[in-house]
Amino acid sequence: MSQSPELRAMAGELGDIFWDLPPWITYSPGFDLGCTIYVANATDSEKEYALMGKLSRNTTLISEESLPVYGYAWFKVAPGDFVRLHGALRFEETDADLTVSLVERESEQVTDSVSTRLVTPTAGALPPAWPGVPGVPGFDWGSLLSMFMPVMMMGVMGMVIVSAVKPAKEKEEGLAVKEERKLLPPGREE
Repeated sequence: MSQSPELRAMAGELGDIFWDLPPWITYSPGFDLGCTIYVANATDSEKEYALMGKLSRNTTLISEESLPVYGYAWFKVAPGDFVRLHGALRFEETDADLTVSLVERESEQVTDSVSTRLVTPTAGALPPAWPGVPGVPGFDWGSLLSMFMPVMMMGVMGMVIVSAVKPAKEKEEGLAVKEERKLLPPGREE
C-alpha cells in the first residue's frame, strides 16, 4: 500500500495571511475597497513581515507595490500571535486579479498570499450598484425630489395652518364655556 501525501493546510511555514474578501467582488475603479487582513505567526520566534499588493490581468502585471502598515513597510508579529489590520485599497483598474502577499523579512520570501478577482459592476449585479457609478445606469434622485417637493411644501403649509387655527378655536371654545357658566347668588351680607 502506498503512503498518502501529507495533508497540509493552505499556509506558509513562516507566516499566514487571511482576509475578509470573497474570491470575487464587484469593484468600480477609483473607489475604496475596505478589508481586514489577518497576519498570523505560527512560529516560536518573533517575525517581521511586509505586505505586497499586486494587480494583474491574465499574465500582464498592472501594478505592484508595498502596502504600508501604520506608515511602515515592515511590522512585527509575536510568536504564536496574530495581528488584525483594517484598511482600504484603491485602484484605477477593474476586471483584474488582486493578490496580497506576505513577505517574511529574514528569508525575504513570500510565505503566503491571498487573492480576489475585481469584477466590473453591472446593472444585474447583486447588490445593486450605487447611483452615479460610471457605466451603470443610475437613478435620478433630483427628478424624484423635484416631483415630491410641492407635495411636501403643501403638507408643511397644512400643518402651519392647522396649528394657527387650533389655538384660535380653543380660545373660542374657552369663551363659550365661560358664557355658559351660571353666576351664583350673592352670599349673606354681614
